[in-house]
Amino acid sequence: MENHTRRAVARLGFACLGLCFNAAAAAQEYPTRPLRLIVPYPAGGPTDFVGRTVAQKLSESLGQQVVVDNRAGAAAMIGHELGAKATPNGYTLLFATGGGMVIAPLVAPKPPYEVKDFAAISLLVISPQILVANPSFPATNMKELIAAAKAKPGAYNFASVGTGSPNHLGGELVKAMAGIDIVHVPYKGTSPAITGLVAGETQFMFNSMPSVLGLVKAGKLKIIATGGSKRSAVIPDVPAVAETLPGFEVVTWYGIAGPAGLPSAIVARLNREIVRIIALPDVQKRFTDQGLEPRSSTPEEFLAFMRSESGKWQKVATQAGVMPQR
Repeated sequence: MENHTRRAVARLGFACLGLCFNAAAAAQEYPTRPLRLIVPYPAGGPTDFVGRTVAQKLSESLGQQVVVDNRAGAAAMIGHELGAKATPNGYTLLFATGGGMVIAPLVAPKPPYEVKDFAAISLLVISPQILVANPSFPATNMKELIAAAKAKPGAYNFASVGTGSPNHLGGELVKAMAGIDIVHVPYKGTSPAITGLVAGETQFMFNSMPSVLGLVKAGKLKIIATGGSKRSAVIPDVPAVAETLPGFEVVTWYGIAGPAGLPSAIVARLNREIVRIIALPDVQKRFTDQGLEPRSSTPEEFLAFMRSESGKWQKVATQAGVMPQR
């Protein structure tokens, strides 16, 4: 009986060793065919631009074409759900975003995925949102904005691209941390929200830098502050909100993920390639010219960052009353 047990344990050990060997061999050969990168936003926008840049460079370094598959809709949840449910073999990757990965599932009645349904590969860039205002708004910085809001509670409106969106929660975070009464006005998308702000329907809003810098240069909007933890290299003269409200941060972020269960050897291979790509001078320039901060990471760092973002925004969404009953 004892010998039989020993033989069974030995067979199990050899089987596990064989599986590990096969997995390592498969990872060494990977990739042997084209890859698909799901980008959960329409083609042509600032999000798509980052995804296509990384896809092009990955195609060159992996020796296989990385095809961008734009799957927009449902606040980026359609693309993220496809990424979560893909076969975990390294041939379908997801261009993950803070809005689609973390915020949209928080405010959805029945979220189709959670952070745990993904294999983190690497962060790509951080895009500090900036707080912009209609030129007629009396404040020119955060201290003046807070003072104006406290002098006239409920008199000033902030725009967003929809209830529960990143720029909505950014406004709610200002509201909570500054102790002010400002009114949220949701629009159906970025263009209507910006148009309403320019027209004076609302007084200010958070938005991504590439979407509004042109309007700032044209004098149709003015910058109050940047939402990053520190000043942006693109607009170094503009203070961060955190200089007035310590600990404040509202950023958009992009990264690369795969479905849960992706073999660790493939995750490591992709991470090495992405870290090298993000460090390339031409990629750094391409991103910084658009107001983006290149920031690759280890898979573990990226996962910890996503979990931290999820916890932070869950608290804000709960305080704002936009967390659904489940």
